[in-house]
Amino acid sequence: MSQLGRGGMLSFTTASVVAIGVVTVFGLSIPYASAQTAPVNSAAQAARPAEAARGHDSAYVIGSGDLLAVNVWKEPDVTRSVPVRPDGRISLPLVGEIQASGKTPLQLEHEIAERLKAYITDADVTVIVEQINSEKVNVLGRVQKPGSYPIVGGMTVLDVLATVGGFQEFAKQKDIYILRVAADGAQNRIPFNYKDVIKGKHPEQNIRLQSHDTVVVP
Repeated sequence: MSQLGRGGMLSFTTASVVAIGVVTVFGLSIPYASAQTAPVNSAAQAARPAEAARGHDSAYVIGSGDLLAVNVWKEPDVTRSVPVRPDGRISLPLVGEIQASGKTPLQLEHEIAERLKAYITDADVTVIVEQINSEKVNVLGRVQKPGSYPIVGGMTVLDVLATVGGFQEFAKQKDIYILRVAADGAQNRIPFNYKDVIKGKHPEQNIRLQSHDTVVVP
């Protein structure tokens, strides 16, 4: 209660002062609490991987022999590296058998997430190709170790010839050629003169190899 003091001045009782103090304290505490909780929520959201931040090569198609890293956010029991078997399938806990070969990593992510819906709400799945083993080149003829080899990085003709250990005796190093199947199914023959290339001549012949190319050393 207020009382009118001397000279008409308004004075306040002790109770009134306390009341004002309480209101002031609560008035300050409300925004203070809000300011403290906001950064926590932001940090939690930032910790969750964003779909837009993931980089996917939409052109790459998973093949048999590839090694995949499957990550399910906050689910370590499902997160693991798995090889794609010769039948094109992989096995994951809760997911079971699933076809991986013939799909892009993004397509496989969506299918795994769909399978996990029965166990995990809003499963956040990322699939990364750790090793590309399905893209291979064949090397035939007079080389030390003929066979099928995985294409590593931007492997060139010189790279693969070094990988197979070089030439056998009587190899026709000037008459090497690469067989490449075109999109229309036709087979193109690309010449490679080893003697010239190692001397710095015709460097354009040292092409980057593509999956299913065949290098022939007569």
